[in-house]
Amino acid sequence: MDLLGRGLMTLGAVFLGVGFLLWLSPQIPFLGKLPGDLRIERPGFVLYLPITSCLVVSAVVSLVAALLARLR
Repeated sequence: MDLLGRGLMTLGAVFLGVGFLLWLSPQIPFLGKLPGDLRIERPGFVLYLPITSCLVVSAVVSLVAALLARLR
């Protein structure tokens, strides 16, 4: 039962962190408007592919995870 409790608390912390990032994301001015982010607009159709923004977010998350792993 102890392992289940820890797992649920960890999952809750992850959800809290993701929710906080989603709440802050409209306030980050460059996210979604970087060169390489594709936006195709046609009448009645919009396709948005944030390729560069995804790469930047992935690099930042990887760096934070590496730093946290070194601190353990």
